[in-house]
Amino acid sequence: MSMSRDQAVSGRPMIPSAALLLAILSLAAAPAGPQAQLPPPDPDTEAAAIAQMVTAAEVAAWARANEDGQALLVAARMLDDVRTRPQSGDEPFLTADVLLDEAERMAGDDPAVRAQILRLRTREKGVRASAFGPGPIVIVRRVRARETFGFEVDARPNEVLRVAAIGDGDTNIDLVLREREGAVLCSDSSLDHYPVCTLVRPRGGPVRIEVVNRGSVWSRVQILTN
Repeated sequence: MSMSRDQAVSGRPMIPSAALLLAILSLAAAPAGPQAQLPPPDPDTEAAAIAQMVTAAEVAAWARANEDGQALLVAARMLDDVRTRPQSGDEPFLTADVLLDEAERMAGDDPAVRAQILRLRTREKGVRASAFGPGPIVIVRRVRARETFGFEVDARPNEVLRVAAIGDGDTNIDLVLREREGAVLCSDSSLDHYPVCTLVRPRGGPVRIEVVNRGSVWSRVQILTN
């Protein structure tokens, strides 16, 4: 594949450094009032929303590993910024409400964390603007061990197609984007459970998305695409 015709990048936002994580954790303590009026979204808003959701997944994974309820609140607020368009199937498991439930269990009797959770739960979501427009499409599937789940989308000419597959954490998940004829356009086989592919196709057309469970147990996978 010539990169001058089809440009593909596999990767994801980096897990925040310690200094950056401390900075964003300070956001969790700030009052969470109604969101101010936002400027018109740029053409890549849905792709940007996917990147933010993957970053939230990574922050949440760090929070669980370190039993840090404040970090879970940061991840929840990142997800709360993004509207999504869920499709038929299982309910999404990476949502702000799910992370708030986790943070509440982790907080125990900590009054400060519980107060922040209450503020987030009682936000006026219906009147808040979103920088990401309608948001990405969300598909949730249960993928058996060693199974590949595939489906096809129609990429728009000269626009970014970004796809992420966020597993529930039990097993390694890979992601492959192919031509209808089988040629690989982009792949992410990192040893984790949130692969990302970004693709720009000048000619547009059908793209097959394949989500691969490399592990020995089944996994729920939350698939995001713009």
